[in-house]
Amino acid sequence: MKKLINAVEKVEDEMILGLVKSAPKKLRKLDCGKVVVRADKKGNDKVALVSGGGSGHEPAHGGFVGKGMLDCAVAGAVFTSPTPDKIFEGIKAVATSQGVLCIVKNYTGDVMNFEMAVDMAADEDIKVDSVIVNDDVAVKDSLYTTGRRGVAGTILVHKISGAKAEEGASLDEVKRVAEKVIANVRSMGMAISPCTVPAAGKPGFTLADDEVEIGIGIHGEPGTTRAKIISADETAKILLDKILADIDFKGSEVVVLINGMGATPLMELYIINNFVQDYLVANGVKIYDTMVGNFMTSIEMAGFSITLLRLDDELKKLYDAPADTPALVK
Repeated sequence: MKKLINAVEKVEDEMILGLVKSAPKKLRKLDCGKVVVRADKKGNDKVALVSGGGSGHEPAHGGFVGKGMLDCAVAGAVFTSPTPDKIFEGIKAVATSQGVLCIVKNYTGDVMNFEMAVDMAADEDIKVDSVIVNDDVAVKDSLYTTGRRGVAGTILVHKISGAKAEEGASLDEVKRVAEKVIANVRSMGMAISPCTVPAAGKPGFTLADDEVEIGIGIHGEPGTTRAKIISADETAKILLDKILADIDFKGSEVVVLINGMGATPLMELYIINNFVQDYLVANGVKIYDTMVGNFMTSIEMAGFSITLLRLDDELKKLYDAPADTPALVK
């Protein structure tokens, strides 16, 4: 295993410290652990947003803490959910009189631990609610989930519900908008090489030089199909066809998110995007905006995912609202 680390047991803590030191005007670390909050706490008249999950998905989730998006991100060990007590500390740190909304990716550990933290917060008379993101069309159930997995579409839930919270909307309204995004966002990914969890010291799966995995998750798990490598256009078409079959995007405006899995050059992501744009237009889908880059990664996995969000006027306005975080500025 070759990694630029100091010690396996220090990876997550040193990563969080480095993140906060990279953006001291935007981020602050709590003393209780791997919990990052906004340096300037949101006013008491607005709903606060909390998210998180295992480390290894950077810039998610700490990179999206800031004005217009998250108020707090709680990190666990690599690919391991943060514990309920740490999530609870994060909720307490950012709670306002208007309440807290937790945005949770649909992985069993995340769902269970966030639910426990929400219950703990409610017992302390903190107004709190949660939503579950399940945008991955690759699988219905997996080793890590009951139901569909939550993947890169989660970033768009952060963005749009964060904008709604900045408007001063109620907790019920912020939750309604978050659930509206969840209902209209779909994703699917693939990999040409696996990743290595530092504590494991070996890749989560192996691929021959001429093989790819279709339908991968974001925790180093293998995909739903192993196939011989094909062109970038043919690969993107497989993912897009699955997404387009799940929701009727025809005639709608969409946000396109081409997400790198950690080790994919921008050159290759732009090649993917070139095909995606033309293919969507040819299939009657209107492209409102496009995001290309690393948003929800899987350490150093090479591959990509495609996310489409179907917009209406409300979602479009909130998507366009300002945001100022280390990983996303609008």
